Amino acid sequence: MDRRNAILDTAHASFVEHGYAGTTMSSIAAELGGSKGTLWNYFPSKEALFSAMLERATEAYREQLSQILDPCGVLALTLQRAAISLIVKITSAEGIALHRLIIAEGRRFPEMSRIFFELTRNATRKLLATFLADAMERGQLRRADPAEAARSLMSLLMAESYHELIMGRLEEAEPADLEREALVAVGLFLRAYAPEPEKQGREQAN
Repeated sequence: MDRRNAILDTAHASFVEHGYAGTTMSSIAAELGGSKGTLWNYFPSKEALFSAMLERATEAYREQLSQILDPCGVLALTLQRAAISLIVKITSAEGIALHRLIIAEGRRFPEMSRIFFELTRNATRKLLATFLADAMERGQLRRADPAEAARSLMSLLMAESYHELIMGRLEEAEPADLEREALVAVGLFLRAYAPEPEKQGREQAN
């Protein structure tokens, strides 16, 4: 494992276990067995380290989601696959741990909160909004603000299992429950954003 990834692994574990306030550059350097100066050669601040840790954690998932959001696929099936993927990611142990961290310390450290939302929720919402905008252009969905539509779908996914996990009522969500919640969310979304009848009729005629 290269040095940068070793630093990010250690930082991830520390942020989750000790929180943002409880994680320091000195403590990470000590755990890695190097000097603080060496750590700073890679990351000039704790904010930069937190940002890099999140970027690495989300980069692979954004690529996966991009592949799922195939504009040539059947809209309902594509959204169902994307929704299942999203809800599994959101409710994963890593996802819940990071959300708890932001809830606990975001008010004290607004920069941490900004980084988190920019690299996770906002980046995912942009991908989804681009896909939905294309579906609206093709008449598969009624015309609306794609960003708002993406926000609505993502909000529907953060439902029962997510809240029970965040509050500690569940240790782990059942895959069948997550799939059910994802399909319900997509069903509600498609009814809310169904194309106007005359537009839908023209598309079917073509």
